[in-house]
Amino acid sequence: MARRGLPGTAIWLAPALLTLAVTLSGLTGAQLWRDELATWSAATRSVRDLVRLAGTIDAATGPYYLLMHGWVALAGDSIVALRLPSVLAMTGAAALTALLGRRLAGARAGLLAGLLFALLPSTSRYAQEARPYALATLLAVLTSLLLVDALRRPGWGRWAGYAAALAALGLTHLIALTLLAAHGVAVLVAHRVGLTDGGGGIRDRRRWFWLPAVLPAVLLVAPLALVARNQRGRQLQWVDIVRPADLTTLPGGVAQSSVVGGLLVGLAALGAARLGRRAVLPGAAVLLPVSLLFVAGLAVPLWVPRYLVFVVPFACLLAGAALAAVTLPGGLAVVVLAGLLGLPDQAALRHTHEWPRSAPIDYQGVAEVIGAGQRPGDAIVYSPRRSWLFLDFGIEYQLGDRRPRDALLTESAARRGDLWAAECARPADCLAGVPRVWLVLSGRHTDPVAAVSGAKGAALRDGFTVTQVWQRPGLTLALLTR
Repeated sequence: MARRGLPGTAIWLAPALLTLAVTLSGLTGAQLWRDELATWSAATRSVRDLVRLAGTIDAATGPYYLLMHGWVALAGDSIVALRLPSVLAMTGAAALTALLGRRLAGARAGLLAGLLFALLPSTSRYAQEARPYALATLLAVLTSLLLVDALRRPGWGRWAGYAAALAALGLTHLIALTLLAAHGVAVLVAHRVGLTDGGGGIRDRRRWFWLPAVLPAVLLVAPLALVARNQRGRQLQWVDIVRPADLTTLPGGVAQSSVVGGLLVGLAALGAARLGRRAVLPGAAVLLPVSLLFVAGLAVPLWVPRYLVFVVPFACLLAGAALAAVTLPGGLAVVVLAGLLGLPDQAALRHTHEWPRSAPIDYQGVAEVIGAGQRPGDAIVYSPRRSWLFLDFGIEYQLGDRRPRDALLTESAARRGDLWAAECARPADCLAGVPRVWLVLSGRHTDPVAAVSGAKGAALRDGFTVTQVWQRPGLTLALLTR
């Protein structure tokens, strides 16, 4: 029975239901942003094309794309369908955070940790995104909970479950395997911090079953990591080398709210002091992944705050331990306060997924104009084509087969095993006979055709006149007439 009179089921069920309610609210408010468009494009390709994609640029996300391929085949590719797996993953993460908190710090701490996690802006942000971060968060907490159970009641079955979850974690998010460092520390000092049953002797030595449990996961993930390492130059070309100042912005980045992130760090520090030695696992699960990624980021461009979202539940666990020092109503009042402080960011993230906050790229607005005004024989041209904004994916997702003919397309992204299509080497020839062109450009331009460089721009300037221009957030749309 749960201590302090809290019903055992309520400890995990209340955070799970709250997370589900919060994350389903406004689920379709923000358009699919560029990373989600990449997920949609990958998930709707054939398995053969997915394998080709993993081999050229996106091996690290390949297993997640394969999972989403199967999901989309069953549930479709609406915004709700694409984001629902992440909603369910974050709901599970909230429940498991509460259970892990109960194991390490008591029932009240577990309940408060789970409720706090449910109300964080980052929980909604990554629950409402068709990317692997929510699933990685779920698996990070699950592996840690299975580790605690295996240390307290050693057995091959429990270690096998831990090994399977660990392999799934690595396949979902390679950087989340930095959690292994925290698990290793916990195993090393398990008998000193109360993670074993205290039996001593052979039962205490069974904690070293952890090593053979880790080995299969490492062997399974290693080939994927090697391929992803060779793709780093193409996949992370937009990431800069980390600077010490980047650490100061990390709490706001991972919490998706500067004020809530600061509050979470303060509460976690108090909770670590209150737990003492029992804070080893959750404390290490926060500090070691952050430290390892920071050190690696000094040499290679890897530092992206959202890559560390999986540490947030452990910070919530420590915060829950701090809040458990007061009465339950007092702890709940602080959780509610954190939720209220995060309301502006909760509202903003349901409008845009960008961080720091900025206007969303309005693919839908541009697609609506094209859909309402196009005529038979129209063509569409994108500039730039090779962009992380994925202009073509955004319009294709909105219009599907109703979009104008892509006049310059010579080889699709799926066929290339890439995220960018190949275009005609002689644009003027490919545009011959086209009466009207819908030109989609990134950014805001008063003279859209002048903003297109190279042979593509020359072909448009020589053969067409700008008839009308529409400005939408992040995009310019121009209708050109021959």
